[in-house]
Amino acid sequence: MVSVLLIAEHDGRDLNPSTARCVSCAASFAGNAVDIAVFAEHGQDVAEQAAALEGVRRILLIDRPENAPPLAAVLAPQVAALAADYSHVLGPSTTFGKDLMPRVAALLGVGQLSDIMAAETPYRFERPIYAGNAIVDVEADPQTKLVATVRTASYPQAVTGGSAQIEARSLNIDLPQHTRFVELRTDADTSRPDLQAAARVVSGGRGVGSADNFALIYALADALGAAVGASRAAVDAGYVANDLQVGQTGKIIAPELYVAVGISGAIQHLTGIKDAGTIVAINKDEEAPIFEVADIGLVADLFTAVAELTDALKR
Repeated sequence: MVSVLLIAEHDGRDLNPSTARCVSCAASFAGNAVDIAVFAEHGQDVAEQAAALEGVRRILLIDRPENAPPLAAVLAPQVAALAADYSHVLGPSTTFGKDLMPRVAALLGVGQLSDIMAAETPYRFERPIYAGNAIVDVEADPQTKLVATVRTASYPQAVTGGSAQIEARSLNIDLPQHTRFVELRTDADTSRPDLQAAARVVSGGRGVGSADNFALIYALADALGAAVGASRAAVDAGYVANDLQVGQTGKIIAPELYVAVGISGAIQHLTGIKDAGTIVAINKDEEAPIFEVADIGLVADLFTAVAELTDALKR
């Protein structure tokens, strides 16, 4: 019998939209046999948000102090213990999921399937390869527990309106002591939307020219209520931190609106935005590859164009 355990991603207060996208994936092949595990210290609010998602049968709430910071080394043995009752264990293909799920697979002694983007059957899936230039079918052994990450950009968020049962669970297992949480440091402005969940994203590339000039990108993003992203070239040049990188080696996103400023459009970057709804490109080079995928393209000096666009939006 097919049954799915989803691992919730959250910040201790709010459920990350990646979880709702994973629910859409799981429900596509498992029906209503989908449970969500919430690991937290005080996770009742997060559990209630998860319980409201349509297509979820039950929420397993594992409250213990060690779960306050979401450390993969601490969560993995708990997930492995819960996995005994399920045929599938899924997590989002986000920074959180990419850190956690390989550890779970290792503890269970199985391989991990990455970036599910469509399910043909409960054991046959599509996933991208070659920077998204090709899609392959992967078939898993039905006799083996399947551990996988979901390419969240490929799925819509599950709608709310559900009323799943919340069940408190206590796991009598020893947790590793070799990893401990020290502190969280980030250069990102947490007042802006999360990059991987935002409906609108404004990204800057090498053409922006400097870290100081990225103020133009931030201003335009704030005018749009958007998250901020960057190309790998901008990250490598030190304009912004690497947690803003969009692309094959960064974050795969699917916003409704993506504005690419001073980004040439290397294939590695395009891989990260191929599921975006509307792509707007601003670049002074009319031969830039980004214009081949853009729905709206503006050949112009970005410093003039972005400033004028930001002022118009503010008005």
